Amino acid sequence: MRPASLTASPTDDEAFARVIYQTHGTALLEFARGLTLGDVHGAEDIVQEAVLRAWRHADRLTSTPGLTRPWLFTVVRRLAIDAYRTRRARPMDLVPKALEREVVADTSELTLTAQVLVRALTDLDRPHREVLVHRYCLDHSIEDTAAELNLPAGTVKSRSSHALRALRRALASHGAASPAGLR
Repeated sequence: MRPASLTASPTDDEAFARVIYQTHGTALLEFARGLTLGDVHGAEDIVQEAVLRAWRHADRLTSTPGLTRPWLFTVVRRLAIDAYRTRRARPMDLVPKALEREVVADTSELTLTAQVLVRALTDLDRPHREVLVHRYCLDHSIEDTAAELNLPAGTVKSRSSHALRALRRALASHGAASPAGLR
């Protein structure tokens, strides 16, 4: 019986591909990502095609130890070059008109959420509002907030907890659900 390495039987398709992915998949994917300038999906497609080609040449790859990895890297490099050339050769008039339009994000939901949050914050008493602003808006640590507000760290922790509960109630009174970070 052969070891479960690259000497898997070419007829055992799934096992051969699994061994290739386990042995070389991560390195091939990183190499392909570099060649595709960080395009993860393009890199995954290239690696998948390289493994398919390795499977087609399994008999040659399993009979020659040490050939598989360099062969796979060569295939990935050539596939990346082919993909690049294909993208460059494609005439612009073949690009669908929908892709030419610039996509603009709809920020109205974020704006409304920010307005409701500001109103809810104004409903809080000043000590609670100050702690929340320092901790979550200014992203200060408990220690930094305590130093800035001249309070003990335990008071900042306690006040933060009470302030978050009060903010949840204020948001509910304004008809808004609590944001994910406040649950």
